[in-house]
Amino acid sequence: MKNKLILCLSLLVATSAAGVANAQDGGVDAVPVKPEADLALTTGMTANTVDSLLSDWKTRKFVFIDGAGCDGDGVNPIYDDSTYISRLSKLPTVIELPYNAVVRQYIDAYTTRLRQMVSTVLGVSNFYLPLIEEALDASGLPLELKYLPIIESAMDPSAVSRAGATGLWQFMLTTGKVYGLKSNSLIDERRDPVKSTWAAVAYLKDLYEIYHDWSLVIAAYNCGPGTINKAIKRNGGKTDYWEIYNSLPKETRGYVPSFIAANYVMNYYCEHGICPSVADLSLDTDTVMIARNLHFQQIADVCGVPMDELRSLNPQYKRDIIPGESMPCTLRLPQEDLGLFLANEDSVYKYKADEFFSKRKTVEIKQAAASSSSSPRYHRIRSGETLSTIARRYGTTVSKLKRLNGLRNDRISAGKSLRVR
Repeated sequence: MKNKLILCLSLLVATSAAGVANAQDGGVDAVPVKPEADLALTTGMTANTVDSLLSDWKTRKFVFIDGAGCDGDGVNPIYDDSTYISRLSKLPTVIELPYNAVVRQYIDAYTTRLRQMVSTVLGVSNFYLPLIEEALDASGLPLELKYLPIIESAMDPSAVSRAGATGLWQFMLTTGKVYGLKSNSLIDERRDPVKSTWAAVAYLKDLYEIYHDWSLVIAAYNCGPGTINKAIKRNGGKTDYWEIYNSLPKETRGYVPSFIAANYVMNYYCEHGICPSVADLSLDTDTVMIARNLHFQQIADVCGVPMDELRSLNPQYKRDIIPGESMPCTLRLPQEDLGLFLANEDSVYKYKADEFFSKRKTVEIKQAAASSSSSPRYHRIRSGETLSTIARRYGTTVSKLKRLNGLRNDRISAGKSLRVR
């Protein structure tokens, strides 16, 4: 513990308003501090994403920002560096969580201008963190990784970055497909909290096999292993995140510090007067396999489950349609509604099926009717022509030519006209 505190202290650098102590000699190079306004915010921490998350949950009325049951007064107290160092060192983690000026700035961001986001995340985390912890534990990964979705997406499974990264874990389309996440016009499994979590765990596990250092793994999750490898090479093969810090992209330089700050604030939010929001999401849910096409509105109308709740529990379905006929699909419902759905399953599928699924499976093309008013056509007989040669030329038969022209035999004369149609 003493060595860890010395390492933490060696990373401190001077700052004015924050009051962070000077870095001590003998440690790794001090991490340069930037003004808070210049902090590299990840997708989950940007103003647009936070505002969108808050607006989304308020509109759905699944999270009430009312501070119910909170003992805090909403005031963020000021603590000295030794308090932050002590609190971080007491967290029971496998991943190293050192303290420095940049970490301090991210803690300040979470506990001041982003405290509303923290309150909302605390409310929805009761729904998402258990399934994340289950996947991490089953794979033998550190449970503190469960806080990565906070800095990735603010715990919003529908979050989309400017680059197209989507879901709790902000998978890009190509990376998601590598880890088995399907995406088409109706489904985006990057938005599926369960499937995307297991995919993220697999990705983190693969990254750990490369670096065997969790700080580098977390950084590589943000910018990709190729970028990390270049930074390592530029620093003479050093594999300490803090030693290659200045060779990393701006957002990645803030990624590990913001992860450390997320671990801090999710454990010490009470000490900063942050009250968890009260989430009205059903925590007791279960899934059922769907093998037929199903529209959310059919469930809502027959079983009385609100559309907003169906969308919140099943964010992977982009257009409220479960394409069960195309692939095996899951439907997540509150436990109390699942039995009602199963008891009325046939009625649900039949309800306005023609209206919700109007795409035709086959289309018949009508043949154009032959025109009965077509004008007669004539052929002037040349020398040497016979009824047989003329019939072949016009795609007809000798008997039809004789009938059209009232002929009793096959004799024709050159120079005369013969009706062929």
